[in-house]
Amino acid sequence: MTDAPAFPATPPLALVIFDCDGVLIDSEPISLATLTRGLNEIGLAIDLEAVRTRFAGTSMTSIMERVAREDGIEAPAGFVERVKAQTLDAFAAELKAMAGIAEALGLLHLPFCVASSSDPVRLRHSLGLTGLLPLFQGHVFSSAQVARGKPFPDLFLFAAERMGTAPEQCLVIEDSVPGVEAAQAAGMRVVGFTGGGHWGHDRSGRDLRAAGAATVFSAHAELGRIVAESGLPRSAASPI
Repeated sequence: MTDAPAFPATPPLALVIFDCDGVLIDSEPISLATLTRGLNEIGLAIDLEAVRTRFAGTSMTSIMERVAREDGIEAPAGFVERVKAQTLDAFAAELKAMAGIAEALGLLHLPFCVASSSDPVRLRHSLGLTGLLPLFQGHVFSSAQVARGKPFPDLFLFAAERMGTAPEQCLVIEDSVPGVEAAQAAGMRVVGFTGGGHWGHDRSGRDLRAAGAATVFSAHAELGRIVAESGLPRSAASPI
């Protein structure tokens, strides 16, 4: 009789780490449109879809470093601050929480936190505008607190350390390729979220899966199931 194959033990989940933009708040259509206009104004001929593909999920510092390196365009003095201010103004008029997220957070039976590429001012401003900030009880972490932003693992490792949780016991909810790559590099489980307005009609999340997301979902009503399934032992019958 042949023994059944042994699968590595999967430690129980102890923390859910949420990206903010495009996961908790439907901000990406607003911020990407503002960024696109700004880049066009300083001479970079780029459209909204290209901006989403190249820059979604990364900080303004990283974006402008890439623009300088890859496109040969240096941001003029005050450009980053101006785009940030315009984005906050647009948020005040248009920003909404992602549908169903407050209810989904209320049903979670695990600790959770935010780890975002946004700077601290924008992060707290956007969570405050949408009424989500009190739900996180101060557990809000920004890439400004670490040396390297996504796709490096620093931010997720920092958040896990501050929350007192081992990386292998964390589940990350991400909507961007750099975010998925960062979670993978941190040794965390990661799933993709495609419910944001910037995904348009194609919510398959093929690029997130290719980057390493175990599965993809597009409605926060599914969050409880996703978290439960992500905590199951990995086996032939449990591909997640």
